[in-house]
Amino acid sequence: MAKGTILVVGSGGREHALAWSLARSPEAGQVFVAPGNAGTAVPPKVENVPLRADDLAGLRDFALARQVDITVVGPEAPLAAGIVDAFQSAGLRCFGPTQAAAQIESSKAFAKSLMVEAGVPTAHHVTFTDFAAARDYVHRQGGRVVVKASGLAAGKGVTVCSSVGEAEEALHAALVQRAFGEAGETVVIEERLAGPELSLLGFSDGRTLIPLLTARDHKAAYDGDQGPNTGGMGAVSPVPGVGDVERLADLALRPIIAALAQRGTPYIGVLYAGLMLTRDGPRVLEYNCRLGDPEAQAILPLLETDLLGLLDDCLAGTLDRVRLGWREDAAATVVLASGGYPGAYRTGFPIRGLEAAGALSDVLVFHAGTKRQGDGVVTAGGRVLNVTACGATLPNALARAYEGVGCISFEGMHYRRDIGHSVAHSTVSDFTA
Repeated sequence: MAKGTILVVGSGGREHALAWSLARSPEAGQVFVAPGNAGTAVPPKVENVPLRADDLAGLRDFALARQVDITVVGPEAPLAAGIVDAFQSAGLRCFGPTQAAAQIESSKAFAKSLMVEAGVPTAHHVTFTDFAAARDYVHRQGGRVVVKASGLAAGKGVTVCSSVGEAEEALHAALVQRAFGEAGETVVIEERLAGPELSLLGFSDGRTLIPLLTARDHKAAYDGDQGPNTGGMGAVSPVPGVGDVERLADLALRPIIAALAQRGTPYIGVLYAGLMLTRDGPRVLEYNCRLGDPEAQAILPLLETDLLGLLDDCLAGTLDRVRLGWREDAAATVVLASGGYPGAYRTGFPIRGLEAAGALSDVLVFHAGTKRQGDGVVTAGGRVLNVTACGATLPNALARAYEGVGCISFEGMHYRRDIGHSVAHSTVSDFTA
C-alpha cells in the first residue's frame, strides 16, 4: 500500500469537507475523491475519479490498482450496500461500518429494536408493513405521530404529522404509492416528541467511542422550520447550553457500540445520533452510520486533531489512547440550494462569486451539487454549496457565513436566512438536566 494515499467516496459537501481535512494531514499523500464535484479537485494533491459511489467493484479495483492506504466512505448508501465488507475481503482498509452494523441507519426498524435491547431512551414506536393496519393505528393515536420510512430515503422519508389526514397521506405515499421504493415497504410510526434537536456524533473503533462536538442541523426547507424536510439546510457547532457531552455519549452512543459488539458485528466508523431534548430528558430519534451532512461541514473545521491519524486509530483499535483537540471557536454552515429543492429543480446554472466568498477570512466554501463547465462552475444538484465560517462566538460565525453567502449567486438560489438564530439566542440547558 502507498502510505498516505487516500480515497474519499462520495460527491457532496460532506465529502468535500473530508477531502479538505484529510489533505491537511502531514501524513497525507495523494487524495482521490470518487466521483467528487467541482470543488473537490485541487491539483496536484486532490484529484477526482469518475467512479460512482455505488460502484463497489470499480472502487475496490481502483483502490487495489492505486495502492490506496485508506478509503473513507462519506454517504450511507455504499455502507448499507457492503462496501466495507468488499474492501476488507480484498485486503483493503476502509473506514466505516460493515453492512451488518450499517443497518443502524439502513433499517429504522432494526435501529429501534437495537435501542430497546441496549436500553437507549427513544420514542414509543410501532412498525407496520400493511397500510390498513397502520391507518387504523394512527386513527387511534389521533394523528399526532411521526411516520418514517424504515429504509434509506435520502433524508426525505420522515413526516411529522399534526393530524390524522397528514398521517394517512404519509402512510399512503410510503406503503401504497411506493414513493420511497423498497425503503418505504416498512414504516415506523412514533409518538411525536417536543423539544430542541441535537446531533451527537462519535468515532468508534468497535470498543471505544469518542464523541465529537455537538451540532444542530436545520432540516426544514424554509425559515422558521417551515416546509418539507430536506437533507439539511445548515448547521452550527457546538450547540450552546448543552451539558456534559460524555454523559450524552453514555446515554445515546456507547450502549449501541456495546450491543453491536456483543452481537459479533463491531461498529467501526462514525456513529451519529439524532436526539430530541425533551422535558423528560434526551430521546434518540434516529441513528446514522456516517458523518452528518451538513454537520460535518461545521464540525471538521473546528477539529485540531489530525483526522487521518484519528481514522488510523479507529481501524487499528487504538482509539482509547486518543484525546481530541478543538479550536475554541464556533462554526456555522449555510446550504445554498437550487430553487424548488427538495422537490423538482433545474440544474446547469452558472455560479458567480465563489472566489470572493472563499477569499473572506475564516470562510470556507464546500461544494456539493456542482460541476465544472468550461472555465466556470455550474449547479448540478439540489444542495449546491455549503458556506462555512468560524468565529469566536456563534453569532460571529453566523455573520461571517452570511457575508460569504452574500458574495454568491446563481439562478433560483434558495437558502434559509435563520440558520442558528434560535440556537444563538437561547439555551437548551433546561432540556438536558
